[in-house]
Amino acid sequence: MQNPLLQPFSTLHDAAPFDKIQEQHFMPAFKQLIEQSEQEINEIVQNTAEPTFENVIEALAFSGQQLDIVSSIFFNLNSAETNDEIQKIAQQVSPLLTEFSARISQNAKLFSKVKAVYDQNLNQNNEQRMLLEETYKGFVRSGALLTDGDKEKFKDISVQLAQKSLQFGENVLAETNSYYRHITDETELAGLPEAILQSYRDEAKERGLDGFVLTLQYPSYMPAMTYAENRALRKELALANGKKGFQNNDYDNQNLIREIIELKQQKAKLLGYATYADFVLEERMAKSPADVTKFLNDLLEKAKPFAGTEIEELAALAKADGIDDIQSYDHAFYAEKLRKQKFDIDDEELKPFFPLERVQEAVFRLAKTLFGLDFRETADVPKYHDDVKTYEIFEDGGFKALLYADYFPRKGKRAGAWMTSFRNQFKKNGENHRPHISVVCNFTKPAGQTPSLLTFQEVTTLFHEFGHALHGVLANTTYPNLSGTSVKWDFVELPSQFLENYCYEPEFLQTFAQHYQSGEVLPAEKINKINASKNFMEGYQTVRQIGFGLLDMSYHTREKIGDIKTFETEETKATHLYPSNPDTLMSTSFSHIFQGGYSAGYYSYKWAEVLDADAFNYFKENGIFNSEIAAKYKKMLAAGGTKDPMELYKEFRGREPQVESLLIRAFGN
Repeated sequence: MQNPLLQPFSTLHDAAPFDKIQEQHFMPAFKQLIEQSEQEINEIVQNTAEPTFENVIEALAFSGQQLDIVSSIFFNLNSAETNDEIQKIAQQVSPLLTEFSARISQNAKLFSKVKAVYDQNLNQNNEQRMLLEETYKGFVRSGALLTDGDKEKFKDISVQLAQKSLQFGENVLAETNSYYRHITDETELAGLPEAILQSYRDEAKERGLDGFVLTLQYPSYMPAMTYAENRALRKELALANGKKGFQNNDYDNQNLIREIIELKQQKAKLLGYATYADFVLEERMAKSPADVTKFLNDLLEKAKPFAGTEIEELAALAKADGIDDIQSYDHAFYAEKLRKQKFDIDDEELKPFFPLERVQEAVFRLAKTLFGLDFRETADVPKYHDDVKTYEIFEDGGFKALLYADYFPRKGKRAGAWMTSFRNQFKKNGENHRPHISVVCNFTKPAGQTPSLLTFQEVTTLFHEFGHALHGVLANTTYPNLSGTSVKWDFVELPSQFLENYCYEPEFLQTFAQHYQSGEVLPAEKINKINASKNFMEGYQTVRQIGFGLLDMSYHTREKIGDIKTFETEETKATHLYPSNPDTLMSTSFSHIFQGGYSAGYYSYKWAEVLDADAFNYFKENGIFNSEIAAKYKKMLAAGGTKDPMELYKEFRGREPQVESLLIRAFGN
């Protein structure tokens, strides 16, 4: 039987043949493609010609492409459509890939050729120079200069980290899926809108139960925390959510955290860095832990007084209900109450104006207006799940990219929202190979005659992930490892957060915010209230994000961690706005830093807010659809990682970003 992963993809735009791929195809494909990629490396090493940019650096950049594609397919499935078999394969294949990567980066003969080219100081263009520098640094940062004994230690650490990070994420997913709350008495759900109740009924029905079922999936969990008058229920759900990975069971992540941190610090020390954060930040716009900590603490000083005032307002509301000890699980409920009082805005009242399909049409239309992109749904691209929709993207009539849109929660899909790619853009042999991009979210599914209706926050989430997608779609670089989102980590959130700004612009919002039944346009007064409430609880949200950022930095500047609960409490105490609950722990489900790519980089969300506020101000000053500025912005995104991000930003904006742009947007004055 032929393995579809080892054959040319005879599909539209060479898309992944999901209709033919089965779990048993992956391991044989990985083994063969690793072997094939090693042969490509050996050809570079054994080439007797003088080392040149073309026969070493370029050859490396284009090696292992099919392995990269199969890896992307597999690990994207492991996030969006996993099962026990895929998770088992992931545990087997992760060390294989890590060991393969280590064999390349620690190949002395290969590195000597890379160094020979690096030392030549050839006259190259910006992209070639960046590729050369990144390739050389990549080897050094992967242990190429270590002794043989230390190289072996480095490889062993890398393999262990890959396995333990994977296990961390699997534990969080298992804990998320294992909890559900079955309710038969509807009075326990007082305050919840009918549309949400119906989704709970649908969940119960799927499980063969009567009544209602609530889960820890975001579209189920957050409405309960926001609208349920039943305080005991809110507390129960919050405790269940806060206990993920913190229950002294088979899925407990506390030891994994200690092991992951210790391994990361060992890795950094081997390479000569004081801490893992120093290692990471050398390759960021923020260059050191001290710079990051100062940035976060400066923001904290500005934001905390606002946050304190906000919590006082919520506490007063709670006191009127007889609650003298407002807790974190009361926050969303009373914040929603206060928001209604202040701005007369109700998320459930707004949702009918934001059917998913219309919101998606709006973001497509915005991409057309700013960047000349056209989206056409296609049924000719295989999909990994029936919920997924696929789109061809065109520019000036030519194919630009493929887009997969996967919007609804399911058992095999991790929580949250993200953008990823199945293949990057690159240029080779005169052909511009276009990218295949995926946007994954967890929105409420359509129910009966009711379409998927988004909260306004979910509207901004879709715009956020689509901003990332545009970074990939607009990519126009020669080398795949400098393409699209392959940029400094604290620059990568600029395009996503930038696009969110359009959700608040009346002239744009009124083009798509229409009631799904009546067709009524969202009234101007409601749009004004959305804008008036834009910075509602901004102090609280900022302090919360700063807390995550400081905790992340604390973990990655320590060699060993003792009791995780004590550590988290101590390191975040400056950002505590509610009493700490002894039974909950955020760290054990902090997937961004223990499974994802945000280790010593969570601060980048706030860092990028400075960039996005400053960038959008440029548009606001000259017109939010200004074609000249849009062209400059497009050029910045198309450049990917071919230039230093600050250099790219200055070419776009004419100067460095100003932190005042964020402070004024968030807090005024």
